[in-house]
Amino acid sequence: MSSKAKRVLPTRPEPPSVEQILADVQGALPTDPVFVLPAEPPQDHGPAPGCPEPAAEELYRQIRSYVGMNQRLQQSREQLRERRRELRRVGEELDRGIAEMRQKAF
Repeated sequence: MSSKAKRVLPTRPEPPSVEQILADVQGALPTDPVFVLPAEPPQDHGPAPGCPEPAAEELYRQIRSYVGMNQRLQQSREQLRERRRELRRVGEELDRGIAEMRQKAF
């Protein structure tokens, strides 16, 4: 039977210092993709402030529906619990009644 050797992971390298980051940024060419802006900015600036996006509005409706359904399910669960208690009580009364009738019959 072989035992599993414990793997020793290499240590993480140290993050670059501020000086290293500045040297890297200053040494980058102006054509570096980080500094190049797209030729035309996107025309879609989103909805006007105060006007929700259609997707956000739909998501909001779905969430409201879910919350309402969840509340109805919780109410139904409580109603079922109450009905179960009532059925158990009636079943016990029925069993007692049947037992009394058997005693009287014999």
